[in-house]
Amino acid sequence: MLDRRSVGEVPEKPHLRARSQAGAPLYEECITRAGFDGAFSMLYRLHRPHEADPSSIAGSFGAPELVSERPLLRRHYRCLALPAGATSAEARTPLLVNRDVSVGFLRPTEPDRAYFVNADGDELFFVHEGSGVLRSAFGDLPYQTGDYLGIPKGILHRFVPNSGAPHALLWLEFAGSLGVPAHYRNPIGQLRMDAPYTHRDFRTPTAVAPIDEGLRALTVKRRGAWHGYTLAHSPIDAVGWDGAVYPFVFPIRCFSPRVGEVHLPPPVHATFQAAGALVCSFVPRPLDFHPQANPVPFPHSSVDVDEVLFYANDAFTSRRGIGAGSLSHHPAGIPHGPHPGAYENETPETRTREIAVMLDCSAPLDATRAAASIEDAGYHASFRA
Repeated sequence: MLDRRSVGEVPEKPHLRARSQAGAPLYEECITRAGFDGAFSMLYRLHRPHEADPSSIAGSFGAPELVSERPLLRRHYRCLALPAGATSAEARTPLLVNRDVSVGFLRPTEPDRAYFVNADGDELFFVHEGSGVLRSAFGDLPYQTGDYLGIPKGILHRFVPNSGAPHALLWLEFAGSLGVPAHYRNPIGQLRMDAPYTHRDFRTPTAVAPIDEGLRALTVKRRGAWHGYTLAHSPIDAVGWDGAVYPFVFPIRCFSPRVGEVHLPPPVHATFQAAGALVCSFVPRPLDFHPQANPVPFPHSSVDVDEVLFYANDAFTSRRGIGAGSLSHHPAGIPHGPHPGAYENETPETRTREIAVMLDCSAPLDATRAAASIEDAGYHASFRA
């Protein structure tokens, strides 16, 4: 991400002695990636951030139980059939997993009762329904339906959903660093002028005065296990921050799609990338405009990647039976594409209203028991009729 700076009390340079407006010393916390060779951010705190004691909270984060020896089929899951309840940390439900990424869904109904740190990977949420605030030491970051919400590895935070409305989020956890595709940047790191978004499209936390919510519980996820700590002070005590590691929001409708005379392959919709994974965004756009164009996706075999598609609305015209909240998984090597009849249609649509998130994975994805419980068993057969 690009370098940002809060409106708080940021010293002239990192590692220079600084004090708060009340005269108390400030403590720097350096959040680094790739050791000290990668991106970093500096938080300027009122309290030492490492003052925490182990607590009795411990155990499994809920390592996914995989379904073994399944036939290689195209599969479809109805995410909204998962039960709603619990906090965002507790409600994360893995559905498809490999060594690089975990694909899941959550339907939380309560604000987080403890602060949470995921030390296993960067997280990217797509807000399918609902709104709320992600609270961290960086400040408050509001989110709403249609937003991507990115949380870098190791960032202490908690979700505070707005009450009175359903809450549902697609959840992606990446073992490698999540970032902007390299070909969207120029040699000095700026987003290129032909990139599908600009830095102005990304929202960052609004720095707030240090607050104490009365919460002292911290849960850290590391190597798939819970680790509990009791904090000595409120961790939401930063007076300012700057750097390139921070939570962010990117509205999917801010993605500027590319169109052409004939069908363009899905990588032109690339939005984020991580090791072994590419996230693409499908948004409303004109379809192919050649007089003889057939603008539905062509049948294809992605022999080197598994393809996952999450449908945020029901406007996906090339396949029937897909609705808002659907998640499809097309394994590498099996041809897939439009529903029978869509490709042969002589009077195709000229625009698409679809909103969808696509994930291409280099390593094969395995399904969990939770995925099997919400599977549409007839999806594979739909390619024949």
